[in-house]
Amino acid sequence: MTMAAALNLALADALAADADVVVFGEDVGALGGVFRITDGITARFGEDRCFDTPLAESGIIGTAVGMAMNGLRPVVEMQFDAFALPAFEQIVSHVAKLGNRTRGGIRMPLVIRIPFGGGIGGVEHHCDSSEAYYAHTPGLTVVSPSTPQDAYSLLRAAIASPDPVVFLEPKKLYWSKGEVDTTVTAEIGSARIARDGTDVTLLAYGASVPLALEAAEVAAAEGRSVQVVDVRSLSPFDDDTVTAAVRSTGRAVVIAEAPGYVSVASEIQARVFERCFEYLAAPVRRVTGFDTPYAPPKFEHWYLPDVDRVLDAIDTLHWDEDA
Repeated sequence: MTMAAALNLALADALAADADVVVFGEDVGALGGVFRITDGITARFGEDRCFDTPLAESGIIGTAVGMAMNGLRPVVEMQFDAFALPAFEQIVSHVAKLGNRTRGGIRMPLVIRIPFGGGIGGVEHHCDSSEAYYAHTPGLTVVSPSTPQDAYSLLRAAIASPDPVVFLEPKKLYWSKGEVDTTVTAEIGSARIARDGTDVTLLAYGASVPLALEAAEVAAAEGRSVQVVDVRSLSPFDDDTVTAAVRSTGRAVVIAEAPGYVSVASEIQARVFERCFEYLAAPVRRVTGFDTPYAPPKFEHWYLPDVDRVLDAIDTLHWDEDA
């Protein structure tokens, strides 16, 4: 099953299981969304459960807030990552804070689905990686799947959550395929070991996880045993799994598409340093996008992290044979 199909199935199963779940956004109805994630949902559940909205992101989020305050479980789609920015004030000022503001009197069982990241030849505003904005905001849960299985399980968990979740969908992976077991559950706030290894740990999320696995394969051919951790949950963050993984190898590289400065990658790097310093054989490295606006389509392959950049970072990690 593709990741797109897994997300579609998760939405359909959530709508079937709970009459309070509603899905809406720009072109999610008859069209099925730009990436067809909601394909067939309106036909199956009706226009009162899955419907189109005006092109007004702040209005979409404002409506969702009102619905959540009155007992519904809205799942909204921001058509592209940077398109969500007009709704940023609503997300930060109201979605993230209403629970705290009312001492738990008002809950926000609200999911904001955001296709994010590059790798599809999109132009500016269509390939941003804006995860740091959301992960930095207390009151928001932020997750990003890298497999069809996690896409299904994490979205079901997000919809079931009593608190707001920003669900970042790596659009580069919408057409990636994998097995999906609808009985498997995912716990928000937990990372997973995607590959075992003993020499170095690669920490990644979203579309960077397949890149990390590819780099691990190449490194294995060169004699390096590479562990890969899929962070999955950016907030809350699974310090226990990440710390144990890095301590077991003594070396780490963080991989992410977003610019490196003041980023989620920076935070992961800092947390690893704080918790693993005495176990580290070398500084923790980062392989990220550059500190520039997203590159034009013909140049994005130079902007995005690639296998060579990951292998170069691994080579700097103070190996014994370098002495």
